[in-house]
Amino acid sequence: MPKRYSTARGREFGERLRAAIAQAGMTSRQLADLLGWQEAKVSDMVNGKGGVTTLELAVVLGVCRVPESEREYLLGLFPATELNGWWQPHGKCTPVRSHTAHINLAAAKTLVSWHPHAIPDLLRTADYSRHLLAASATVPATELDERLRALHGMQELLRNGLDCTFFIHEFALELQVGERDEHVAQLQHLMRMANWKKIRILVLPAAVGAHAGMAGPFTLLKFPKYQPLIWTTTENSSLFVEEERAVEGYETVVQALNEISLDEDQSMKWISRRYVRLQESEGAEDLIREDEDEPFPPL
Repeated sequence: MPKRYSTARGREFGERLRAAIAQAGMTSRQLADLLGWQEAKVSDMVNGKGGVTTLELAVVLGVCRVPESEREYLLGLFPATELNGWWQPHGKCTPVRSHTAHINLAAAKTLVSWHPHAIPDLLRTADYSRHLLAASATVPATELDERLRALHGMQELLRNGLDCTFFIHEFALELQVGERDEHVAQLQHLMRMANWKKIRILVLPAAVGAHAGMAGPFTLLKFPKYQPLIWTTTENSSLFVEEERAVEGYETVVQALNEISLDEDQSMKWISRRYVRLQESEGAEDLIREDEDEPFPPL
């Protein structure tokens, strides 16, 4: 069955408009009755099939008492709902919560994520995430807790049966973020997540040298009804790539990463060995600290 034409902009517009109608305490039928429309017209509007003018949309938003900021956002988004690809500049830093990413993650069936120098967002512990956010040169310290809550909300989407493959470079696993015990806890978390039925974690060994994923991190999302897209972020922008040939290019990168990464069992053995080494070295350091105040033994 062919995929239904849909865009990231259109899906976000529809989800936010449905939320506005629900928050007004109405169903699509009730809204249609209030406006004197056919219910099919409301359905077409929220599903991005057109059939309404900007003025009619403004009336809907007014009837639903949508706050001004959300109203202006939806009115600005409405004319562009059929455009493929979406670069979102955010100013100084990314927003606390990416509505676009959240909506598309919730709709996706398959996720493939690659990160060359950090644990992917969806697999991070709260401590790991907090240290990364605190190290940022642009994220306000006052937003840390709110950003952690938003990230947790994204991570909860993994419970919806999303089929996930995460590629992680060896260097990202070796990098200690936070205290040693927090690093150990992050490795433990990865091992627990790898036990989930629909989560695969694959380690890319440093020994492979140069590889196809060196251009940077990205996430490939595939949907039951829509065309796939690529989601990637920079310091202060988000990019959703939907053009077919561009997505195919990223899929080629995924194939290359799959060929050079360790398989699931090998990856878990690698992470387990790293975990054990950290535990053993921690015990050794404790012994050294206990002896620090003792005099040197005679030669």
